[in-house]
Amino acid sequence: MIPISDINPRRKFPYITTSLIIINVIVFIYQSTLRNPELFIYKYALIPSNLFKLGGFEYIKLITSTFLHGNLFHLIGNMLYLWIFGDNVENSLGSFKYIIFYFLVGIISGMTHALIYASSGIPTIGASGAIAGVLGAYFYLFPNAKVLALVPIFYFFTVIPVSAYFFLGIWFILQLIPGFINFGKAGVGVAFWAHIGGFLGGIILVNLLGGRKKEIYYNFYK
Repeated sequence: MIPISDINPRRKFPYITTSLIIINVIVFIYQSTLRNPELFIYKYALIPSNLFKLGGFEYIKLITSTFLHGNLFHLIGNMLYLWIFGDNVENSLGSFKYIIFYFLVGIISGMTHALIYASSGIPTIGASGAIAGVLGAYFYLFPNAKVLALVPIFYFFTVIPVSAYFFLGIWFILQLIPGFINFGKAGVGVAFWAHIGGFLGGIILVNLLGGRKKEIYYNFYK
């Protein structure tokens, strides 16, 4: 399932979510123009084995790595999820708490990955761990909100509304299964435990920061 949008009106324009998307896009454009983007990525990516051996500046990479992406599809996929689910979480927490929340879940997701793959020298990049925290917060705050999802049926695609509880629950299960199957195995290609840690961290943090559940009501017209 691919999310298209959600049916969950926001009160204010999501300035922080929009700013995060713009920054991610700018960083991607910049790295794409470099003669050797791999060196740039390696410099600012999270490398678990370096994090615990070197410390210092390496801990900043728990943040810098969340603004790096491997290719255009990686970027688009992450930004789509952030745009759809981030606005309502930002509205619930308020912009100031939301930016703190976003960076903290980014750190939590990176640390979760680094602890499980502590000996790995493979660079880890992407906003998906921090965005997983946003998904966890949305899962807790708006379980009854509807998500319009693009679903493949044989050779065709259709758009169906599903509850956020169902959509994000399935998403989380799809992280858990390969996460446990590949537990401790470096080089899988997807940082499943960063997603798992971020999602659970998001649920906990949104409570600590005062996010409140909101009941979604709908009017249906015949």
